[in-house]
Amino acid sequence: MATYAYTGRNGAGQVVTGAIDGDTEVAAISRLQEMGYLITSLKRRATQPKIEDLLMRFQGVKLKDLTVFTRQLATMINAGLTIIASLAILQAQATNQRLREIIGKIRGEVEGGLPLSDSLASHPEAFNQLYVNMVRAGETGGALDEVLARLSGFLEKELTLRQKVKSAMVYPILIASAAFGIVSFIVFFVLPKFVTVFADLGVPLPLPTRFLIWFTIASRQYWYVFLLVFVVAVYGFRYYIGTPDGRRWFDGFKLRMPLFGPVNRNVVMARFCRTLGTLIHSGVPILHSLDVVAKATSNVVLIKAIDNVRTSIREGESISAPLQASGIFPAMVVQMVAVGERTGALDTMLAKVADFYDTEVEYAVAALTSVLEPALIMVMGGIVGFIVISFYLPLFTLVGSIK
Repeated sequence: MATYAYTGRNGAGQVVTGAIDGDTEVAAISRLQEMGYLITSLKRRATQPKIEDLLMRFQGVKLKDLTVFTRQLATMINAGLTIIASLAILQAQATNQRLREIIGKIRGEVEGGLPLSDSLASHPEAFNQLYVNMVRAGETGGALDEVLARLSGFLEKELTLRQKVKSAMVYPILIASAAFGIVSFIVFFVLPKFVTVFADLGVPLPLPTRFLIWFTIASRQYWYVFLLVFVVAVYGFRYYIGTPDGRRWFDGFKLRMPLFGPVNRNVVMARFCRTLGTLIHSGVPILHSLDVVAKATSNVVLIKAIDNVRTSIREGESISAPLQASGIFPAMVVQMVAVGERTGALDTMLAKVADFYDTEVEYAVAALTSVLEPALIMVMGGIVGFIVISFYLPLFTLVGSIK
């Protein structure tokens, strides 16, 4: 809720000034007009932000909250409620404070005569271009409830896909964190005591033991050097992938890298087919749909392939040929798109391909997890084993010298 300072004239022609609260400028003007004022100036007052308002800004809108909002809005509109009434109900019951604030602003803008799609477009932090364009297509075709239902189904599948990938990575991350914690504890707290013991023994130390002692001393005394090298390496890598050549290389590497490459490729294929199929089925023109898909993806290799498809369509050619020429789309995707073009059921074919790759993602993630878990355990065991052996070798040397 913002505060606006206004200047205007009342019904008697007298100048009036004051302040009024409103979710948006449109809502504030509407309230003043209801009071019989002719507004000549309206400016938003700069207010000191409250702590809870700042926290609300950082909260963001999660995909799960957006999915629930879309499903409920579709149900209410299908039941005969007006958009304004539906938004009022959803604003009252929203648990996400940031989403509640956005719904309130949208409601005020719609009450002021703004189309729903244009109001959604003014809040890109919650509603992306895919969402806005599908809603706009639903408004144009008079089937907003159907489009919202289809959109909620799309968001639910996207949410399921994300949850599968995240849940599969929880256990490997826990193992890696445990390994790092154990090794750090040994290096900083256990090994220094052994260093003193070996120094007092005066026996020649084998190479693994000397290396471990050097690493322990260096880690304790020059930890800031290791930290600086790590920070510089991370910054340098991020700077490189921020350049056009670096970004192109990294996005291509993510699709080709061992173990993780198949998962990334399947996720990219599933999202591309699902998004494009949903837009086409909702009545969005093919060229505009491809433009939305390109802006919705972050992989520049895929973006280049989509741009080639758009160029091909403008020149009157097919969609499947540039997909095949890109080298990143599997043969099945190319063939299914070609069949969809010939039969006039491109959206249906894309939906089937998306369902297939959703299943492939599940299998690929399961396979990746089954490989990562024992690999991480072996790495952890190897590091701990190396440390134990390195500090037992001097004891063997000492026993041999005593005999």
